[in-house]
Amino acid sequence: MTPIRVGLLGLGIVGGGTWQILERNREEIARRAGREIVVTRAAVRPQDLERAALKTGGRIQLSTDPLQVVEAGDVDVVVELMGGYEPAKTLVLHALELGKPVVTANKALLALHGNEIFATALQHGVMVGFEAAVAGGIPIIKALREGLTANRIQWLAGIINGTSNFILTQMRDQGMGFSEALQQAQALGYAEADPTFDVEGVDAAHKLSLLAAIAFGIPVQFERAHVEGITKLTAEDIRYAEELGYRIKLLGIAKRTARGIELRVHPTLIPERRLIANVDGVMNAVLVHGDAVGSTLYYGAGAGAEPTGSAVVADLVDIARMTGSDPGHRVPHLAFQPDQVRNEVVLPVAEIETAYYLRLRATDRPGVLAEVTRILAQQNISIEAMLQKEPAAGEERVDVIMLTHVAQERAIDAAIAEIESLESIAAPVVRLRLETLSS
Repeated sequence: MTPIRVGLLGLGIVGGGTWQILERNREEIARRAGREIVVTRAAVRPQDLERAALKTGGRIQLSTDPLQVVEAGDVDVVVELMGGYEPAKTLVLHALELGKPVVTANKALLALHGNEIFATALQHGVMVGFEAAVAGGIPIIKALREGLTANRIQWLAGIINGTSNFILTQMRDQGMGFSEALQQAQALGYAEADPTFDVEGVDAAHKLSLLAAIAFGIPVQFERAHVEGITKLTAEDIRYAEELGYRIKLLGIAKRTARGIELRVHPTLIPERRLIANVDGVMNAVLVHGDAVGSTLYYGAGAGAEPTGSAVVADLVDIARMTGSDPGHRVPHLAFQPDQVRNEVVLPVAEIETAYYLRLRATDRPGVLAEVTRILAQQNISIEAMLQKEPAAGEERVDVIMLTHVAQERAIDAAIAEIESLESIAAPVVRLRLETLSS
């Protein structure tokens, strides 16, 4: 059979990794796909042209005009690895309108414009592959969309940003503050010069919105996710969590409840005995709970040239296998048939229900904790565990750490506001959410 001819939009880290895998494993991939997959063209930035020519040894036709690659007659599939919103969105939509399948690793693009992109692909009878957009080389999209298709997914929770996970690991293992751990991540190349999307949880929320859409059959709804990052975390809270038997991870959580969908990214205490609590460094992991299979864990490299390139190539193989098939018989982009994707309620954060970690700076005198527990009880919040530290020499205030049972966020907000108004409590009260991740 004739080869599938690929045009790469971007030949940087992931683009280079994709090309290397296709070259190195050409025969193995062809045996799986039923035909060869070859890169014929690539678009690169002008300043990268010479480097790209050396890397590819002249075996790819290079251009600084990505539109030229999209429209080329010797390109059957467009692989978008440029990142960002524009011109990526325009190029992807144009490729689909030309009837060319697209593979992308661009989670930000899909989180904001995925619904339009998938609708355009459906209209023109072509596929969009995006396994590489979430968790690098971990095949979580395929697992949710195909492997777990018999299940009603109840919830999922993922460590889906390696930069933040590395920072939290260093804060825990080395006792570093956030700023020092971030500087180390940047020095090692794990964090960008501007790390905002990573450390503020935005990148994880992009990915979570895609996972939730596939898990629950809802549109991609990044704008409705509650997003908190790790910039305000302190080494003290990480240490106190450890003393209580928990570890803090930046989790993306999507949960189906009787009142609607919870869609949230925030630092979360997890029992240290859970496997996902022991995922360290830049590694990723996603825990999925289905009604039939129970809990399944997917672990691996969440970024990098070849791990992410592996996911890109997997999508290319799927496209090669499905070329010429009836579009109605392909696996839907969001797992559910397009006319069965439903606009379910996504709950505001005030309505979510979880357990909480509270840290107070309290005056060390009798009656203070009684006042605090009275306020919590008025909001129907019960305490599961408490840790009170000894005051330092000359200090009148001590750290008091409380773990609550499950409560509604609105009740916790009201309780914290009243607690902070007490003369005996130094505001602010630190509040972190806690998930047991049990079945």
